[in-house]
This record gives sequence, C-alpha cells and structure tokens, in this order.
Amino acid sequence: MKALLYPIKFKPILKEKIWGGQKLTTILNKKSKLDAIGESWEISDVEGDASIIENGDLKEWSLKKLLETYKADLIGVKNYKVFENKFPLLIKFIDAKEDLSIQLHPNDELAKKRHNSFGKTEMWFVMQAEENSNLIVDFNKKITAKEYLVHLENKTLPQILNFDKVKTGDTYFIEVGRVHAIGAGVMLAEIQQTSDITYRVYDWDRVDDQGNSRELHNDLAIDAINFNMKNDFRVNYSKTENELNEMVSCNYFTTNYLPLKGNLKRKNTKDSFLIYICVDGEAKITSETYSVSIRKGETVLVPAVIKDFEIKTKNAILLEVYV
Repeated sequence: MKALLYPIKFKPILKEKIWGGQKLTTILNKKSKLDAIGESWEISDVEGDASIIENGDLKEWSLKKLLETYKADLIGVKNYKVFENKFPLLIKFIDAKEDLSIQLHPNDELAKKRHNSFGKTEMWFVMQAEENSNLIVDFNKKITAKEYLVHLENKTLPQILNFDKVKTGDTYFIEVGRVHAIGAGVMLAEIQQTSDITYRVYDWDRVDDQGNSRELHNDLAIDAINFNMKNDFRVNYSKTENELNEMVSCNYFTTNYLPLKGNLKRKNTKDSFLIYICVDGEAKITSETYSVSIRKGETVLVPAVIKDFEIKTKNAILLEVYV
C-alpha cells in the first residue's frame, strides 16, 4: 500500500562554482564546508542530480522514484500526459560572489535536436543585492549577428551588453535565446525548465588555478541567440498582502508573489503540483495529515492530489509556482 502524499521537502544539492560565495550558508543556512557555493538545487530531476526527500514517510526517496510511483497524483493529470516520469521544473538559489559568464539557453527545438533535452526558459527573483550590483540582460542597443561576432572576436562584448542595477524584489523573465548573466553581489531564486543546457559565450577572460579558461560554446550559441528580443524582461507585479499576485505566466510555469501577514487557507484548483519558495520569514504548510515548516531559503512541494491546505505564519513572503 502506498503512503499518502504530503507536503515534501528535499535535501539541497549544493554546487561549488568558480564564481560562488558564502551567502547560501550565511544567509540561507545551507549546511556545507565548501568555500565557493554558487548554487543550491532545491528541486531537481536533472540526470545525475535527482533531489532526495528529507521529511516524512518517503524520506530518502528520490524525486524520480516519487514521480514514477505516484505519477499524476504528484504532478497532475495534464502534466503527466506531457512530461510522464520527468519533473518539469528545476528550482535553485544562486549566489554570485563574482560575475557569472555571459550565456544563453537554446529553445526546446534546438535543445531537443542537439541534446535530447528541454530548452531553458527561466525567471529570477532577487533576494539580496549589494550596492551597485547588476544583472546583465540582453544588449544595450539593436545588434546584428555580424556586429555581435566582431565584438566577440575583439573581446569587447561588455560594451554592447545591458547592465541593470538591481535591488531586493526585482524580478526578471529570461526567455530562451536571450543573452544574460548574474552580476557579482547578487543572490537570487531561479525558476526554470528542467534543463542544464547553457551556452557560455564570454567568461571575462578568467582562468583557473592551472591557467585554464572555461569552455565556450560560441559555435552552438550563434544559432540560438535571438537578436530581435523585445525590451520586456523586467517583471512588474503587485504586492497585495495575503493574496496571490501573478508575476510570470508562460507556457512552462506560472509564478505568484504571496506576501503573508497571517494564515491563509489555500485551495488548489489547478491540475498541478504547487511549489512554495520562501524568500523571507517563515511559515508552516499544513495538509489534512501532515505539517512541514518552511523558512527563508527553503522550498516545499505540495503534490497535485492535495487540494486543501493551510499556510500558517505571522510574516512570510513566498513564491508560488505551478505548471
């Protein structure tokens, strides 16, 4: 007999990066002795990096086993028809002590053809930003592929990039084909399609301890860049207390901003799981049979089969995500 599903927390998968820092341990309380933690993968079904449950009767199960066992009860009927035993989203926290490389992601068609993968549409929610820190998104003027390649060859790509100063709460929607990078001093939550396909085009001429530079993917990238993007990557959203405020809604996910000053009874009318990412404060998510705590820097997955639950808190800000 299968155990009843309940709100699930997973063990963070911490990734050491050349550009990473210590905020994921000092601010978000991730447990690690690594020196440069760039990413905490909160919910992942990426091959070789499947999340492991840390609470309840299903503790130590992988997300892959969970989905194979519970199917539509976990992710919803329509989602299961599309994704089958593949979880559709990857949730991360990212800490950039140094600038990330200039990069972009291919669309579904290219990713399927080249890598047998989904594309990588994503969004960022800035949780903390040091003074004068930036996100790099798109170009600062209209650029042709030919002009882009000249700047790439001359190592002057930063001259044509758009640098946006950011603060806590700023939100960006990063479509496939859009050149982008997280700047030094920014910590953010990232919601994306399940994909680890990144085309790195410029890495600030950095080298590692052995004098080696990281691999670039410019041959692949030139066909994947969309040079005709609209200037619509900044997300404007309402912040009405104790209500769902839509931030991003696209073909791959919907994200709501949920600032709470007290308890909220939630009815899931979607044929989908719900993910809650706590970006400030703390709360308890309580279903009929189970209660789990969530605090800043933690993530909870509420299975699709759970239709009624309550979020109990005095003060918390959550991002709610579904497909």
